[in-house]
Amino acid sequence: MANQNFIDHVKILFRSGKGGAGSRHYYRDRRNPRGGPDGGDGGRGGHIILRGNPQLWTLLSLRYSKHIYADDGGPGGASQSTGANGRDIYVDVPLGTVAKDAETGEVLGEILNAGEELILLEGGMGGRGNVHFKSPVNQAPQYAQPGKEGKEAWVVLELKVLADVGLVGFPNAGKSTLLAAMSAAKPKIADYAFTTLVPNLGIVSYRDNRSFIMADIPGIIEGAHEGKGLGSRFLRHIERNSVLLYMVPADAEKINEQFEILQNELRQYSPELVDKPALFVLSKSDLLDEELKEMILSELPENFEVLLVSGVSGEGLSELKDRIWRLLDY
Repeated sequence: MANQNFIDHVKILFRSGKGGAGSRHYYRDRRNPRGGPDGGDGGRGGHIILRGNPQLWTLLSLRYSKHIYADDGGPGGASQSTGANGRDIYVDVPLGTVAKDAETGEVLGEILNAGEELILLEGGMGGRGNVHFKSPVNQAPQYAQPGKEGKEAWVVLELKVLADVGLVGFPNAGKSTLLAAMSAAKPKIADYAFTTLVPNLGIVSYRDNRSFIMADIPGIIEGAHEGKGLGSRFLRHIERNSVLLYMVPADAEKINEQFEILQNELRQYSPELVDKPALFVLSKSDLLDEELKEMILSELPENFEVLLVSGVSGEGLSELKDRIWRLLDY
């Protein structure tokens, strides 16, 4: 997925349709030139509806859609005929999309399942025709209701990547290399920080034709929860992951300190993140000999499961898949 094509945040002005006006028509024919009221109701204005589309991975299709309006309802007619409803506008979005009021930040809803629909803005009701206002004291009402106005709002659509497993680590921790080794994904890999600027997804094959989705989340830095390094945009994508893999490279100077910073950044952003099932992965283990591995493992937290893996040599990848599957509890 090209970086410029990964769009996870858009702001759009939505407007639902206005309801059609009720009719003030009176029944007339050759035998009855002064018939009673028979005006029909106006049609409902069109809704604005979000719909989950599993074929979409980004909000790219909405990048240049600054205004989206639904159609108005049609007016009522003679013989108590109801006006046509305004055409609903369906806005297809990827799974994991959250809709928020742009002014208040209030969450209006979210789309998590294929085909799931969310009425973002309801169309205005059609006005009632004059037939509804006939009474013993007013046999020929000349009044009908106008249709109700539609609703208008600036809405922010925000994508939070849906994945079973999220890779969490500092830039250049080997996340992209691991994803490429475990799946068919081809993320950009280079020996410098912030190679990955957007989440990359890969499908990891497991035994008996089973699989799970792994996400390479762009590197987190200290202060990410305050927005440093686009941190808040990166951290948002971790919220949907079922299992987290904290990744620290084996050649890091202070492995324990890096692990604690990662956990603290997640805790500051959202305390619930540190309660997710997780594994501690020491990447680039091909750089270590057996003696160094034993020494490093003895210094790591005993209350956290630690796995030594290498996306280059393949060391520990089979065991890692087994541990992940156990945590996913499929």
